[in-house]
Amino acid sequence: MEAEKQIEEVIDRALDEDSVWGDVTTQAVIPPELRGKACIVAEASGVLAGAEVARMVFHRVDRSLQFELLVPEGSRVQPGDVIAKVEGKVASILQAERVALNFLQRLSGIASETRRYVEAIKGLKARIMDTRKTTPGLRFLEKYAVRVGGGYNHRLHLGNGVLLKDNHLVALRGRGMSLKEVVVQAKQEASPNLKVEVEAETVEEAQEAVEAGADIVMLDNMGLKEMRQAVKLVRGRALLEASGGITLENVRQVAETGVDFISVGALTHSAKALGFSLELEG
Repeated sequence: MEAEKQIEEVIDRALDEDSVWGDVTTQAVIPPELRGKACIVAEASGVLAGAEVARMVFHRVDRSLQFELLVPEGSRVQPGDVIAKVEGKVASILQAERVALNFLQRLSGIASETRRYVEAIKGLKARIMDTRKTTPGLRFLEKYAVRVGGGYNHRLHLGNGVLLKDNHLVALRGRGMSLKEVVVQAKQEASPNLKVEVEAETVEEAQEAVEAGADIVMLDNMGLKEMRQAVKLVRGRALLEASGGITLENVRQVAETGVDFISVGALTHSAKALGFSLELEG
């Protein structure tokens, strides 16, 4: 229920942004009693995500609109595929059109990009994960799209896990604390249900983090040789996450080093939108 409320708030902001109830064009030329049907059509190949959000957009504009989803969420779509039909007042359909399509194209783009990474490492143990490099205000939905594409979520927000990054360590080393002391303090102060992850830029730092008691070590911008060395050194004493500089061209090589997770910021910060259009029947 909390998730639905959060989505409704995002939708309402988007509708206000588009001044949906101040649509001067529709108000000027479309009779309020005119009814019609429309199809939502895919314009490119990819993975469908956000169809339920689109449904909610139409219903936030006009509860009487009928929305029929024809393609299950997470399905592959091709150009020309009709993924949904909308029926009711034409004015309401036109007012909701752009906002509904914006959510569809953004979330489907993220799901499609995620699916490409997941398929690139098929057969290997590593899991593709997202990051917090998301569009402000849309993180909840964008991380949902990652899951639709077959990926996994890293932290949803700063309260989901302890992640000691380079700047945390710089600040505390300036106070004379060792990495082990920082990790011990994190484990003492944080909830026992939270894992403690430490960012490491070298194999030596990765080993130090494991010996300090880290549950997860993030191998930040390491080369393939260094990743393999870290995997061999750690020997399962902690989970290993590869991060930084991951692309579709090198992700399989990274997975072959034996790391457990691969986090890819590009899933959300650089995914290309998947085009959709709404076509009103004559």
